[in-house]
Amino acid sequence: MAKLINTIEHALKKPVWDCRMCGQCVLHATGMTCPMTCPKTLRNGPCGGVREDGACEVRPDMTCVWLKAQARSEKLPRVWREEFDELRPPVDNQLHGTSSWVNLLTGRDKRTPDGWSAETAAAHGGRSEAAG
Repeated sequence: MAKLINTIEHALKKPVWDCRMCGQCVLHATGMTCPMTCPKTLRNGPCGGVREDGACEVRPDMTCVWLKAQARSEKLPRVWREEFDELRPPVDNQLHGTSSWVNLLTGRDKRTPDGWSAETAAAHGGRSEAAG
């Protein structure tokens, strides 16, 4: 059953949002832009290497995923728009390839690494992609 759900989810989300099946979907909080399409897979905004023209420093032929996400989030309902600036926990790579729908229903997508909290990460300059 899980394989069927994964297949359906990927078939629906890949062509529309270029879903990478991270298992922890945050499309609603990122302007319906998959942050996993960022070459650095950053889940909390641009890396600081965004070029003046808005291009990605890693892939100059690509607009920064986070610039797209910001513009798109402004068009979403207010409740989702307000989530754009929230600090998201690091990706649990063990969930890669699993259904975010199943993980949402079971709460698996909300588990964070031991010792991680949004408050602690914010106190350390917002570094949430990796512990430390």
